[in-house]
Amino acid sequence: MKISENRIAELKKLQETLNYSFSDVDLLNTALTHTSYVKGENRSFGHNERLEFLGDAVLELIVSEYLFKNNPGMNEGLMTRIRSRAVYENALFDAAMSFGLGNYLLLSHGEEHTGGREKPSILSDALEAVIGAMFLDGGIDPVKDFVLSFAVKSINEAVKTVSVKDFKTLLQEYIQQNHTGNLEYEVISVTGPDHRHVFTIEAVINGKPYGRGQGNSKQEAGQNAAHATLVMLGALKEGGV
Repeated sequence: MKISENRIAELKKLQETLNYSFSDVDLLNTALTHTSYVKGENRSFGHNERLEFLGDAVLELIVSEYLFKNNPGMNEGLMTRIRSRAVYENALFDAAMSFGLGNYLLLSHGEEHTGGREKPSILSDALEAVIGAMFLDGGIDPVKDFVLSFAVKSINEAVKTVSVKDFKTLLQEYIQQNHTGNLEYEVISVTGPDHRHVFTIEAVINGKPYGRGQGNSKQEAGQNAAHATLVMLGALKEGGV
């Protein structure tokens, strides 16, 4: 498909927003071509499904590497859960909206009239396709910079919102893997009015006190104590990742 001068000018604006200049602008154009534009209008050129497939794999690789490098000691199960939460459809949709990706999509008339430019599934898929296109065009380094520019926030939020038992489980597994000893949680204090207690709990390993955490329940305080201990042990970075 020959790209018109007007379309090239449009895509140039998008590249400025993405902070990446494509050597092969056809890749970017294909990444923004929804299947409905091709199949619904009986056109013969390509759409973005193959690039979406590739981009999904590249995205997972980059997020996996980031989690692996920044969280020594974090187990596979927790990393998998955090990764899936960080790159789920709504997170990708928010990122795609921030780049204004919907304005550049090629859609069928029907999809256009039903709000396709703002559909989470279409936009998240298009962002994955752009990632795939960028990978083919420039390799892993520029696409890694691009992905982390929007994904680090989602990763941080995912780490903070994993279920309460995760940090306690992670700490227990870390201790078992490193043969560190016995883990206990001790209530240091309970303050505040009856209707809103504040618990302070300390993680103790082989009789030695480690991280403390506070919360409005023992469960929450224990999670925070486990998190603080993981930071002290170097298994997590300050702030969650």
